[in-house]
Amino acid sequence: MLSLGQEFVVGGFTESAGSRVGLGALLLGHYEVGRLRYVGEVGTGFGRRTLLDLRERLDGLRESGSPFDGPVREAGARWVRPEPVAQIAFAEWTRDGMPRRPRYLGLRDDEQPRDVVRERPSGRAAG
Repeated sequence: MLSLGQEFVVGGFTESAGSRVGLGALLLGHYEVGRLRYVGEVGTGFGRRTLLDLRERLDGLRESGSPFDGPVREAGARWVRPEPVAQIAFAEWTRDGMPRRPRYLGLRDDEQPRDVVRERPSGRAAG
């Protein structure tokens, strides 16, 4: 069950595999003390048109190096300027601070990337 959700900054993507078009997954992060922290990838929630539209948009933002502070171990990662903000639903935070079972819901053009930080619900323990 996906009960949590928040925005994440898109800092890269992986290539599509098999019969999938566009891209494989988005590489996500949030800002923590002014640095973009990598929190994992999302590879579900996309339709064919969305995958193609995202790829076109991300190709226009390509960069040669990672925008994330620290290592990202995704094979074949493609980096982008950390400008797009994606709305993501997920089940819970893992112990190492990554969203479990993330699902893409859409882009948020009304959010500024630098404003995206980990949301911590009041009255609940954060993982």
